[in-house]
Amino acid sequence: MKLSVLIPVYNEEKTVLEVIRRVRACGVPELEIIVVNDCSRDATRGQLEGLAPSPDLIVVHHDRNQGKGAAIRTAQSRVTGDVVVIQDADMEYSPEEFPRLLAPIVEGRADAVFGSRFAGSEKRVDTCWHYLGNQLLTLASNVCSNLWLTDMETCYKMMRADLFKGFRLECNRFGIEPELTAKLAKSRCRVYEIPISYHARGFDEGKKIGWRDAVAAFWYIFKYNFLAA
Repeated sequence: MKLSVLIPVYNEEKTVLEVIRRVRACGVPELEIIVVNDCSRDATRGQLEGLAPSPDLIVVHHDRNQGKGAAIRTAQSRVTGDVVVIQDADMEYSPEEFPRLLAPIVEGRADAVFGSRFAGSEKRVDTCWHYLGNQLLTLASNVCSNLWLTDMETCYKMMRADLFKGFRLECNRFGIEPELTAKLAKSRCRVYEIPISYHARGFDEGKKIGWRDAVAAFWYIFKYNFLAA
């Protein structure tokens, strides 16, 4: 199966090229990498423009900053693979996990696979408030969607491309996580969870999601489970 890796990027000049290198070395034989630069203000654009043209790489630049969800929507229309996964452009998540996440889909056991940071894997210890926020959002999502996940907010949501391309995505920022989860639940597809490693970074290291995004996520959980199609 061809795996389409969607990489939304905003101000990640220190890590974006290494993330692309690690995706290419992840062990999946057939890859499509779609990078969407969300109007970065640092050297990210120049680094991406300096990459040699390659049939496995598509790079798109937004002319204004719109958010992670908007970048994923831009990539959505360009997907040609059989399976889709989202990869942040920092170094918190490890592309080496892709073959493990992909296996249940290839074997016909799953339609979507979530990589859980809280299911017993190796991880850098995160802050208490960030952990509690994740757990509260996951619990709220579970109650509303009737899925029992340990990590709704994970970046690693891998799914069949036909499912992904069929979703009419709306969220511009980090609300894309509860939106995708709710739409997968409504599709009644088979969802698996697999433990993944996680290397958390702090706000002083470039972390972008904040408490306002957490508050907004509660609204998106309610909206996409009960109000929106």
